[in-house]
Amino acid sequence: MRSACRGRYNRRVDGVKKFAHEIKATDKNVVVIGGGDTGSDCIGTSFRQGAKSVSNFEILSKPTTERPQDQPWPFWPMRLRTSSSHKEGVERFFSISTKKFIGDKDGNLKGLITSEVEWIKVPGERPVLKEIEGTEKEWPCELVLLALGFTGSEMTIAEQLGIEADGRTNIKASVKDYMTNVPGVFVAGDQRRGQSLIVWAISEGRQAAHHIDTFLMGSSELPLKGEGDLPRI
Repeated sequence: MRSACRGRYNRRVDGVKKFAHEIKATDKNVVVIGGGDTGSDCIGTSFRQGAKSVSNFEILSKPTTERPQDQPWPFWPMRLRTSSSHKEGVERFFSISTKKFIGDKDGNLKGLITSEVEWIKVPGERPVLKEIEGTEKEWPCELVLLALGFTGSEMTIAEQLGIEADGRTNIKASVKDYMTNVPGVFVAGDQRRGQSLIVWAISEGRQAAHHIDTFLMGSSELPLKGEGDLPRI
């Protein structure tokens, strides 16, 4: 919604372009799956379009309003954040997972089924998601907007190539040249650093291009800026 539907909606509001087929929230029960910035954008746009109701599902546990003790500065704190869109009346639900979409006889969405979940933490390992039995619930819903966050790299190809990953399932690569443990295989952006801003992907992509060119040609005339360790956002 943030990148496609919202951009389309903005162009329609500005009178730049009219669309024959639009995804609109008008008079619909809307569920936004994902509690980040994109989810907030989807919520705000749904209200602008006159949704009947807007609910926000987040699979993670409800965070605290204060900085967690295990995330000291300069780490990014996973705190509960409330945007102006949230304040417009959305209902927020945490520790909830969507299991199934329900359609009518014409193939239109009419609801979904969820279950409550909990995260089992084991020292030294990644948390394990566990469904809580007996918590299934059906929700009326005519529009679902997916605003799911980045949870790690797809490791299928990496595993086939023998590429190493870190504890967060990101692909390991040197910030000196963005090469993985496999010679000739490079990685940059979200796949290397994890979920971050697009400007980091652009910067790392340009730097990686320089080093790939050097690897293939022996030298490179491509620009190289900001080489070395970069602070993570």
